[in-house]
Amino acid sequence: MDHRAERARNRLHAEPAPARIIEVGEIAAGIAVPEPGGVRFFSSNRDFDPLDGAVFRSVEQAARAARDRFRHRIGARLGRRQAV
Repeated sequence: MDHRAERARNRLHAEPAPARIIEVGEIAAGIAVPEPGGVRFFSSNRDFDPLDGAVFRSVEQAARAARDRFRHRIGARLGRRQAV
């Protein structure tokens, strides 16, 4: 076996998973960056700043939190418009 194949089998030298962009609709909410134990969310839009720095078990969990945050923000904005 050549040294590259052997190295690929060694988990210490495995390529890290790429960062993933999380979009909610057409809005880029942020990125999920892999780290030990899950992914860390970095917001790219002020609406998602409360999630900035949070660690999630998976990209899917981070995306779900971003969608929930978006629904909450839209609901709050609609509620303010109706109250005016």
